[in-house]
Amino acid sequence: MESRRGPLKSAVPSNVVSPVRRCSRTACGRPAVATLTYVYADSTAVLGPLATYAEPHCYDLCSEHSERLTAPRGWEVVRLAVDTGPPRPSGDDLEALANAVREAARPHERAPGGSSGPGSSGREGDPREVSRRGHLRVLRSPDS
Repeated sequence: MESRRGPLKSAVPSNVVSPVRRCSRTACGRPAVATLTYVYADSTAVLGPLATYAEPHCYDLCSEHSERLTAPRGWEVVRLAVDTGPPRPSGDDLEALANAVREAARPHERAPGGSSGPGSSGREGDPREVSRRGHLRVLRSPDS
Protein backbone atom coordinates (compact mmCIF):
# COMPACT_ATOMS: atom_id res chain seq x y z
CA MET A 1 0.00 0.00 0.00
CA GLU A 2 1.33 3.44 -0.89
CA SER A 3 0.64 6.82 0.63
CA ARG A 4 1.90 10.29 -0.31
CA ARG A 5 4.87 9.79 1.97
CA GLY A 6 5.84 6.43 0.50
CA PRO A 7 5.08 2.79 1.26
CA LEU A 8 3.41 2.09 4.60
CA LYS A 9 5.41 -0.13 6.91
CA SER A 10 4.08 -2.32 9.66
CA ALA A 11 5.20 -1.53 13.20
CA VAL A 12 6.31 -5.17 13.46
CA PRO A 13 7.74 -6.87 10.36
CA SER A 14 5.70 -9.96 9.50
CA ASN A 15 8.71 -12.27 9.59
CA VAL A 16 9.40 -11.31 13.23
CA VAL A 17 5.92 -11.91 14.68
CA SER A 18 6.20 -14.44 17.48
CA PRO A 19 3.54 -17.00 18.39
CA VAL A 20 4.49 -16.41 22.07
CA ARG A 21 2.09 -14.08 23.87
CA ARG A 22 3.80 -11.07 25.40
CA CYS A 23 3.16 -9.05 28.54
CA SER A 24 0.40 -6.46 28.09
CA ARG A 25 2.29 -3.78 30.02
CA THR A 26 3.62 -0.93 27.91
CA ALA A 27 7.21 -1.36 26.74
CA CYS A 28 7.49 -4.85 28.26
CA GLY A 29 8.38 -7.55 25.75
CA ARG A 30 8.78 -10.47 28.14
CA PRO A 31 6.68 -13.63 27.60
CA ALA A 32 3.36 -13.71 29.44
CA VAL A 33 2.90 -16.30 32.21
CA ALA A 34 -0.37 -15.16 33.84
CA THR A 35 -3.70 -13.60 32.88
CA LEU A 36 -5.33 -10.76 34.82
CA THR A 37 -9.11 -10.39 34.79
CA TYR A 38 -11.20 -7.79 36.62
CA VAL A 39 -14.54 -8.64 38.22
CA TYR A 40 -15.98 -5.16 38.61
CA ALA A 41 -19.16 -6.28 40.42
CA ASP A 42 -17.04 -7.77 43.24
CA SER A 43 -14.20 -5.20 43.14
CA THR A 44 -11.80 -8.07 42.55
CA ALA A 45 -8.76 -8.56 40.35
CA VAL A 46 -8.15 -12.24 39.53
CA LEU A 47 -4.63 -13.27 38.53
CA GLY A 48 -4.39 -16.83 37.28
CA PRO A 49 -2.57 -19.09 34.85
CA LEU A 50 -2.13 -17.88 31.28
CA ALA A 51 -5.47 -18.23 29.51
CA THR A 52 -5.68 -20.58 26.56
CA TYR A 53 -6.80 -17.76 24.26
CA ALA A 54 -6.16 -14.02 24.40
CA GLU A 55 -9.41 -12.36 25.44
CA PRO A 56 -10.20 -8.68 24.74
CA HIS A 57 -10.88 -7.73 28.38
CA CYS A 58 -8.05 -9.70 29.97
CA TYR A 59 -4.42 -8.74 30.36
CA ASP A 60 -1.47 -11.11 29.95
CA LEU A 61 1.39 -10.38 32.35
CA CYS A 62 5.00 -11.55 32.61
CA SER A 63 6.26 -13.07 35.87
CA GLU A 64 7.74 -9.76 37.10
CA HIS A 65 4.58 -7.74 36.53
CA SER A 66 2.32 -10.48 37.92
CA GLU A 67 4.39 -10.60 41.15
CA ARG A 68 4.28 -6.80 41.56
CA LEU A 69 0.55 -6.51 40.84
CA THR A 70 -1.45 -4.38 43.26
CA ALA A 71 -5.12 -3.41 43.17
CA PRO A 72 -6.81 -0.09 43.90
CA ARG A 73 -7.84 0.67 47.48
CA GLY A 74 -10.94 -1.33 48.40
CA TRP A 75 -10.26 -3.98 45.77
CA GLU A 76 -9.14 -7.53 46.48
CA VAL A 77 -6.52 -9.46 44.50
CA VAL A 78 -7.21 -13.18 44.11
CA ARG A 79 -4.11 -15.08 43.02
CA LEU A 80 -4.76 -18.51 41.54
CA ALA A 81 -1.89 -21.00 41.38
CA VAL A 82 0.21 -20.42 38.27
CA ASP A 83 1.88 -23.55 36.90
CA THR A 84 5.26 -22.50 35.53
CA GLY A 85 6.05 -25.90 33.99
CA PRO A 86 5.14 -26.91 30.46
CA PRO A 87 1.51 -28.02 30.07
CA ARG A 88 1.10 -31.78 30.30
CA PRO A 89 -1.77 -33.85 28.99
CA SER A 90 -4.12 -35.14 31.67
CA GLY A 91 -4.87 -38.83 32.17
CA ASP A 92 -8.24 -38.32 30.48
CA ASP A 93 -6.54 -36.81 27.42
CA LEU A 94 -4.15 -39.74 27.13
CA GLU A 95 -6.92 -42.30 27.60
CA ALA A 96 -9.07 -40.62 24.94
CA LEU A 97 -6.13 -40.57 22.53
CA ALA A 98 -5.38 -44.27 23.17
CA ASN A 99 -9.05 -45.17 22.61
CA ALA A 100 -9.12 -43.23 19.35
CA VAL A 101 -5.99 -45.01 18.10
CA ARG A 102 -7.45 -48.41 19.05
CA GLU A 103 -10.72 -47.56 17.30
CA ALA A 104 -8.94 -46.48 14.12
CA ALA A 105 -6.80 -49.65 14.08
CA ARG A 106 -9.74 -52.02 14.63
CA PRO A 107 -11.01 -53.59 11.39
CA HIS A 108 -14.62 -52.72 10.59
CA GLU A 109 -16.74 -55.86 10.19
CA ARG A 110 -19.78 -55.67 7.96
CA ALA A 111 -22.64 -58.09 7.62
CA PRO A 112 -23.58 -59.47 4.18
CA GLY A 113 -25.38 -56.88 2.10
CA GLY A 114 -23.16 -53.98 3.20
CA SER A 115 -24.86 -53.13 6.51
CA SER A 116 -23.92 -53.96 10.07
CA GLY A 117 -27.38 -55.01 11.11
CA PRO A 118 -30.98 -53.91 11.11
CA GLY A 119 -31.45 -50.17 11.53
CA SER A 120 -27.75 -49.43 11.85
CA SER A 121 -27.49 -47.36 8.67
CA GLY A 122 -24.02 -48.76 7.90
CA ARG A 123 -22.53 -48.01 11.35
CA GLU A 124 -21.06 -50.70 13.54
CA GLY A 125 -23.13 -51.39 16.66
CA ASP A 126 -20.79 -50.98 19.64
CA PRO A 127 -22.22 -52.13 23.01
CA ARG A 128 -19.88 -49.64 24.76
CA GLU A 129 -21.41 -46.69 22.88
CA VAL A 130 -23.69 -44.61 25.11
CA SER A 131 -24.59 -41.79 22.72
CA ARG A 132 -23.48 -40.12 19.51
CA ARG A 133 -23.30 -36.49 18.40
CA GLY A 134 -22.22 -36.08 14.80
CA HIS A 135 -18.93 -37.91 14.32
CA LEU A 136 -18.22 -38.03 18.10
CA ARG A 137 -19.23 -40.95 20.31
CA VAL A 138 -19.54 -41.27 24.08
CA LEU A 139 -18.33 -44.68 25.30
CA ARG A 140 -18.84 -46.42 28.62
CA SER A 141 -15.75 -46.78 30.77
CA PRO A 142 -14.15 -50.23 30.44
CA ASP A 143 -14.52 -50.54 34.24
CA SER A 144 -18.33 -50.48 34.14
